Amino acid sequence: MNINSEKHDQHYLIHLDGDLDASSCLLLDQAIATGLEKGEKKILINCQLLNYISSAGLGVFMSYIQEFENTNTDMVIYGLKDKVNNVFQILGLDQLLKIVNTQEEAIQIIRL
Repeated sequence: MNINSEKHDQHYLIHLDGDLDASSCLLLDQAIATGLEKGEKKILINCQLLNYISSAGLGVFMSYIQEFENTNTDMVIYGLKDKVNNVFQILGLDQLLKIVNTQEEAIQIIRL
C-alpha cells in the first residue's frame, strides 16, 4: 500500500494505491491524523488505485466520523472501484460517509 498526501488548493488530498488492510491501515490513520493536526477542514480521499479494503481499513474511516463532525471537517471519498464500493454499500457506510465518483464531484460537494 502506498499512501501519499498533499495540499492542493484548499483541499488536503490523500491518495491510496494498493490494498488497505490491517498492516497498512495505520498509514491511512496517520495521513488523516496529520491533516487534522494541520487544521485541514476539507479532506479528499482518492481511491482510484485502491484495489481492496479490509474491515481494518473500513474501521479507520469509521473511527473519524465523530471527530469530523466535532471539528466541522468535511471528508469525501472518491474513485472507488465497483468491488470496493460494494463493500461500503453492503455495510451501509455509503450512508455515513460522503462517497462520489470523481475528484470534481468531491470538490463540488465539499464546497456546499
